[in-house]
Amino acid sequence: MALQQQKTEQQTTVDDLYSENQQLRRQLKAFLTQARSNEQKMRRFQEQELQLIRLNSLVQLINTIIYDYRTAFGLGTVTLTLIDPSYELQHIMEDEGVVLADHPALSFASTGDELDAFYGLTAGPQLGVYQPSQHDFLFSKVKTKPASVALMPLIRYDQLIGSLNLGCVKCERFVEGSATDFLQRLSAVVAICLENAANHERLKRVGLTDFLTGINNRRFFDQRLSEEIMRAQRKESLLGCLLLDIDNFKHVNDTYGHLAGDQVLKEISFLTKQQLRGTDVFARFGGEEFSVLLIDSNSAVTLEIAERIRTAIAALTVTLDDGQKLQITVSIGVSLYTGGEKVSDSFESSEMLVDQADQALYKAKNSGKNRVVFFGDEA
Repeated sequence: MALQQQKTEQQTTVDDLYSENQQLRRQLKAFLTQARSNEQKMRRFQEQELQLIRLNSLVQLINTIIYDYRTAFGLGTVTLTLIDPSYELQHIMEDEGVVLADHPALSFASTGDELDAFYGLTAGPQLGVYQPSQHDFLFSKVKTKPASVALMPLIRYDQLIGSLNLGCVKCERFVEGSATDFLQRLSAVVAICLENAANHERLKRVGLTDFLTGINNRRFFDQRLSEEIMRAQRKESLLGCLLLDIDNFKHVNDTYGHLAGDQVLKEISFLTKQQLRGTDVFARFGGEEFSVLLIDSNSAVTLEIAERIRTAIAALTVTLDDGQKLQITVSIGVSLYTGGEKVSDSFESSEMLVDQADQALYKAKNSGKNRVVFFGDEA
């Protein structure tokens, strides 16, 4: 009897050891599977990192983030929100031919207040089930909403510059409290690459672009004016010059605020550019004043274009964010360079052309505004 009991106990011990061994095997297999999965995930992350690092173009970089990442990581949607208070990044992309409305996964914020409030002081990745009341502002333009999300703040030098937002149709894909090492690394790399690409674009445009309106600035205009004067001298051709000033712009700023003034400047810039030919030079001259060079343009064509600009702006209604509507007009001074002077006189000729347009603008402003005055004509 004692022997039988001893055999039974030994068998039980063997069974227990076997069962424990099997459990350890299953755990080891699970660990190896997870390790292989992590290795594959790390490899995918590294491949994407290398691809990002190789890109200098801001447009290509953003396309890679919002489109290639969706495929590479098997996601339902990827959106990117960038803080762009001076509209600089938007203008860079538009200058590269991007129609922003065609990319609902990309959005811009004029301030970082909403993102700061969302991420709080910890500013770490947030994972979990998609909550429309909390997360919709990061996915507002995409048609298909995710079931779970991984939201990553993009930070450079302790400054929040945007948010990278991953969405999946599976609720279990992103779970609150999950390890976020990969995501923190990804957000850091994306932030660095975005900053580098933006700096690369800034270097290409340094000193020559007005970032609010996206058009050329005074420095660019002065350079081109000198070049075009010398060209007109060599070829004895004509060169028209316009100076545009927004009527009562100080009243707009004082009454509706500087953000409204910025909106007016942007809409005037966009509309004026549409009235010009491809060869013409358009720049923000300073404040609410704009300048135009009309290449190979005689007096009739120059006046026709000036009047077309004035009429288009007078018909424009600027709708502010709060729904208020503004009617804007401009006064335009016109001058014409007839060519033929010596090349050595190009600087003096440049100053004279702008000064004549400025005198004509002064007459337009002081004779009722919302009109075009040609230098030498009676206002």
